[in-house]
Amino acid sequence: MRRRDFLRVLAAAAACPFSARAQQAGQVRRLGVLMNVARDDPAGIADLAAFRMTLMELGWVEGRNIQIEVRWPGSDIERAEALAKELVALKPDVLLARSTPTTAALRREGGATPIVFVNVIEPVEQGFVQSLARPGGNITGFSNFEPAVAGKWLQLLKEADARIARVALLHNPQTAPFAGTFLRSAQTAAAGFGLAVTAMPVQSDADIEAAMSAFARQPGGALVAIPDSFNAEHRDAIIALAARNRLPALYAVGASTSAGGLMAYAADTSDLMLRAAGYIDRILKGAKPGELPVQFPAKFDFAINLRTARALDLQIPQGLLAIADEVIE
Repeated sequence: MRRRDFLRVLAAAAACPFSARAQQAGQVRRLGVLMNVARDDPAGIADLAAFRMTLMELGWVEGRNIQIEVRWPGSDIERAEALAKELVALKPDVLLARSTPTTAALRREGGATPIVFVNVIEPVEQGFVQSLARPGGNITGFSNFEPAVAGKWLQLLKEADARIARVALLHNPQTAPFAGTFLRSAQTAAAGFGLAVTAMPVQSDADIEAAMSAFARQPGGALVAIPDSFNAEHRDAIIALAARNRLPALYAVGASTSAGGLMAYAADTSDLMLRAAGYIDRILKGAKPGELPVQFPAKFDFAINLRTARALDLQIPQGLLAIADEVIE
């Protein structure tokens, strides 16, 4: 979450009159949150802080009229399922899920409890909602990408390095069941950039190392780490191995460039969490999830790490630098 956004929310919360903050003070509502990252993940911590501050701005004060239970399974699917059961057993009024696997886990365990998701790809295809405009049922939320963004990833890589001829989409099939939609979209767009696109399925650091080493044996290769909780959790290993194998790589998580990744093009997930807090507020006040439309990102951030580019002997074009939201020197 950007500092200016945090300060804006903090100021609004401080200015919120006591009568608003104390709404429904006679009843403490319960919210369960199932994250998709480890407890010490910086992006997850920032997203949750943005969410909590926005709830406060809307009048929901922890310890006064709302109790928030948060669980952090990381990318471990079995742990996510166990923690989903734990949260549902607390009989929450509403649940928040921060990924496709956590949404699936809460849906299996939550019965009719309202669920708001964030960072879900293709919610209709995943079976979470009936349609984007009218989800139906008890689930709605915010998608962080549309599959068509895969074409944008390819464009940015090709502009950064015209020699690229092959692109692999790195993902874990367990934590990214939606990977096929990105792969199909990328393959459709690839012809326009003179590229060949393949999948790179992995499930461990050893898999990542073996797959990248094999892929890098031929020249002209590049990598996209798609939006996947596994990729986020294994970010440092992916960045290090991409550097070792001299593979230009684009990441779908914004924090990747500050950690040494070449480029990132990602939805502003803190903004999505801010908006999810608005849906939670409306549901707690009586709105039906099935009548709240699924929404898409309003903000994307594009970042470039020039130190990494120099290490790869890449001269990033000025036109690409001009459109970047952040350039790390």
